[in-house]
Amino acid sequence: MKIILWGINHKTAPVEMRERLAIASSELPEVTRQLLQSPGTAECMVLSTCNRVEFVTCHEDHEPDVLTFLKQHFDVDADTLQPHLYIYREHEAIRHLFRVASSLDSMIVGEPQILGQVKESFAVARSVGAVQSSLDKLLRMTFVVAKKVRTETQIGSSSVSIASTAVELAKHIFGSLEGKQVLLVGAGKMSELAARHLSQQGTAPILVANRTFDRAVQMAQRHGGHPIRFEDLYAQADKADIIITSTGSSEPVFRREHAQKMLHKRRGRPIFFVDIAVPRDVDPAVNKLDGVFLYDIDDLQSVAAAHLATRSKEAEKAEGIVTEEVEHFLQTLRTLDVVPAIVAMQKSFENTRQSEGRRMQAKLQSLSTEQRTAVESLTRGLMNKYLHQTVQALKLAAREGDAATIRTICEMFDVEPGGSAATPPASSPDALEANHPSEPGGEDDQLEAAIAGISKTETQD
Repeated sequence: MKIILWGINHKTAPVEMRERLAIASSELPEVTRQLLQSPGTAECMVLSTCNRVEFVTCHEDHEPDVLTFLKQHFDVDADTLQPHLYIYREHEAIRHLFRVASSLDSMIVGEPQILGQVKESFAVARSVGAVQSSLDKLLRMTFVVAKKVRTETQIGSSSVSIASTAVELAKHIFGSLEGKQVLLVGAGKMSELAARHLSQQGTAPILVANRTFDRAVQMAQRHGGHPIRFEDLYAQADKADIIITSTGSSEPVFRREHAQKMLHKRRGRPIFFVDIAVPRDVDPAVNKLDGVFLYDIDDLQSVAAAHLATRSKEAEKAEGIVTEEVEHFLQTLRTLDVVPAIVAMQKSFENTRQSEGRRMQAKLQSLSTEQRTAVESLTRGLMNKYLHQTVQALKLAAREGDAATIRTICEMFDVEPGGSAATPPASSPDALEANHPSEPGGEDDQLEAAIAGISKTETQD
């Protein structure tokens, strides 16, 4: 099975392009199903966040037609999209996925939200039947690597996120947020994080508006603020010096006419919008009005760069872990690829052993049951000893990608080198983090178990 990953992110595409491909959480299952049904796709997962939209697919012979799928489902012209699109295959795709989940490819390096978003996308893909053995194995290892990066480096030592960076940008604009009135539009995870950081800045009690009023009430109560009904948003918004928006709306919440009315009511006092939603909540035309200052998620990159500088050493350590784990995972995949050849060898030797046992049966009839058991144990032990070094050589050649040695060994024993590797049963992303390949119960143990289990079945048959 081959792996390909393609998409756009904050490094390759501006927000106006990313919002055209943005997928709402409610639409994610259907988009994943559609991708699974596209020609060439055997397994897939779709990841959509404010800073990236990525598609991971597994295929046999023919790659999925990336540009055709995007054109059909997002109505984006190929010539417009192609300059922003990246495509990674095989080990580069694995490396990219490890880096994304470890927050090394995030706008805010070290932010903790991305791992949860990858897990959510994986859960959706599993729920619609888009995950089988290959993608399951890759994502399980991805979660292990992300946890290792968090555990063995200080990359996430301080709580930094898109929301906290938005608050820091607001603080940079005003110098101090002491006494400033802030309105949060949306009561999701980003707004919750922003509210926590705002409460530490001495702002006036925050205002919270949300389409579901109960959620606005709950957030306001948690942070000592005041809820606003969404239908009253435009009547109340002029009270705010700073408006931080993070909704899931597919259309702008604030347009030019809204901002004009707000300016009139504020009698010349400026309004600052910090829009961290994708698709954007504030129409870019608002920024053309005198007295309105609009910052979108791409404007946070200058603030994010300062965080990256302070975390550069930890990021280097994390990159080293990712590089090491990519190689380990590739070695594991190559080793599992020769399991069928090892099983075929064992079956051939076992058939010969049993055939010789039947040929000698007449001469062994005088033996007692205990003696026959001893002979059986002796011949099986000799067979395993003779095979041991060959099996180890085959596994080593697989780890090192030595195709010539694999082919030579297989020709000597008249077996095929290829075939599908045995796959351990799938389990939940959280439970899988405990099963690191370098620890007992990891991939090496799974390999031995696969060989032993298949061989035992063949022997019994």
